[in-house]
Amino acid sequence: MLTSPAWARTWSILRLLMAVAILAAVITQLVASVTRTAENGQDVGTVVANFFSFFTILSNVGSVGVLLWAAIWYFRRGRQFRSESRGLAITLASVTTYMIVTGVVYNLLLRGIELPQGAEPVPWSNETLHVVGPIFLLVDLFVGPLRRRLPWRNVLIVIAFPIVWVLYTLVRGPLVTNPVSGDPFWYPYPFLNPNNFDLGYFGVLGYVVGIAAVIVGIAFFVIWIGRRRGARRSDRDAAAASSAERPRAAR
Repeated sequence: MLTSPAWARTWSILRLLMAVAILAAVITQLVASVTRTAENGQDVGTVVANFFSFFTILSNVGSVGVLLWAAIWYFRRGRQFRSESRGLAITLASVTTYMIVTGVVYNLLLRGIELPQGAEPVPWSNETLHVVGPIFLLVDLFVGPLRRRLPWRNVLIVIAFPIVWVLYTLVRGPLVTNPVSGDPFWYPYPFLNPNNFDLGYFGVLGYVVGIAAVIVGIAFFVIWIGRRRGARRSDRDAAAASSAERPRAAR
């Protein structure tokens, strides 16, 4: 069933709907944050920049882009191919990894902790960004159509963005004044704030190393599942092509 054209069409429609839901959740939380900031006479520009400095937001925005890309690609060109394009496959593997990490880290470390978003989280938006979206991308990994078999070296591409994001966060943090509290620093998550630890940046390092291990592990997992699904489909395609050639050869 997972390789049938009907399933590919159905799942592509679900990808479109999920992209719209995630986009609505991002916009809803952004509007809530900007509205509260404006009402309090605080710096809206800084709050918007901070909002898009959350790994959660960036991962979800990325998921909107890649789900739309995957669905549009299928309806425009995908029905002519046996697997997704290489660029789409790498991007999908990357965003899937980030969304799974978002779900795991939030629900294990951050649920119930107030984050500096500029406003209280909108409940349905919060759950969409931290639970529904990550679960959908995880399910997509197993049932999404036309998966491509990627080489293991693509894990390096997948983990490149989180490395850049951590460096950006640690460099930017002490340069930004928190528009809500007035603190001369701003970090999106408490485990990245060296002011929360007696050991300062060494305390942050422990969390960074632990979460990095999780990211690398999930990246390998995502590539592994894609390779298994891609390999099985390639074997079937090769068998079908071989049987199609036999009558021709006999003639």
